[in-house]
Amino acid sequence: MGTGLSDLDASDFETSNFETSNFEISNSDTSNSNVDTNNSQDNLGSFQALQNPEGDLYLQFFVESGDEFALPAMGIREVLSLAPGQITPIPNVSPLLMGVFNFRGQVIWVSDVGQFLGSTKLLNAERTELSIIVIEAQDIMVGLAVEKVKGMNWFNPDHLVPPSSSIADSVSPFLRGEWQGISEQPLRLLDPLAILRSARWAT
Repeated sequence: MGTGLSDLDASDFETSNFETSNFEISNSDTSNSNVDTNNSQDNLGSFQALQNPEGDLYLQFFVESGDEFALPAMGIREVLSLAPGQITPIPNVSPLLMGVFNFRGQVIWVSDVGQFLGSTKLLNAERTELSIIVIEAQDIMVGLAVEKVKGMNWFNPDHLVPPSSSIADSVSPFLRGEWQGISEQPLRLLDPLAILRSARWAT
């Protein structure tokens, strides 16, 4: 594309104001007062796990294809819920970019991360709100639009294994590895710096 991720000035565009969502680090919903003893024990275990973590903190999410990924919490600036109308399309840029939005006075590009990773199944933008994960490194930010944010969890990076041989070539440059046995499918860890530095934005 003709313009890089860090080359826009907020004064160049008019975008709608937006509100950030309250993103809680929680593995369970404890708002229901009718909780049986087993669930209470599970909630207590989850709380204790957060108080005595093993490993590092990661954000889990799904893309439109149903694949599950994670990002290191240290590379995440904020998690937002935006109405589609708050994202302003920009002509003559990479088709990977959905548009821009005003993030605290700074214009941030938004990309369908599933499409960025090579998926042919595009994110359905016909919804009330879009989940956006803002990642940042070396003074560059981009918003990654995802199908669903699952939540924050602690995982041991020492348990990462190399991605399986079946992983698509379009995804492998952006993976640090994957955890197996955590859920029904491998949980793949993305490298936020590799995403931000990618030459794919210029295509």
